[in-house]
Amino acid sequence: MISEDRKAGSVGLVEEDLTGEIIGAAMSVHRELGPGLLESAYQVSMCRELTLRGIAFQSQVDIPVEYKGVRLDCGYRIDLLVDNRVVVELKSIERFQPVHEAQLITYLRLSGVHVGLLINFNVPALRRGIVRRIL
Repeated sequence: MISEDRKAGSVGLVEEDLTGEIIGAAMSVHRELGPGLLESAYQVSMCRELTLRGIAFQSQVDIPVEYKGVRLDCGYRIDLLVDNRVVVELKSIERFQPVHEAQLITYLRLSGVHVGLLINFNVPALRRGIVRRIL
């Protein structure tokens, strides 16, 4: 089941349409490739699928940490930043751990983006491998 943190009042989910398109792309990739591949294979496949669907994105986006007024390059990279509105972190793991959600929340905070998806492709049914978070 897709897990979600918070709803945006009566206007519906924040970035609902865009996250729906991203999830649709991920489902297409999962149907084609299935579980069990390395994260890098899903990363490249998601890029291809988003391109085919005409969805704007950036891949492997560096996000610096600011410490006492200085921007530090600490090696943090967002897997996919979709339309500058949704952070997408891709995984191919046995199961989510608290550290994976913490990573997504940290990337949201550092990037200033409010909506994130954590997608684990190493599951039999992809909808069980999707977590949606909102800051």
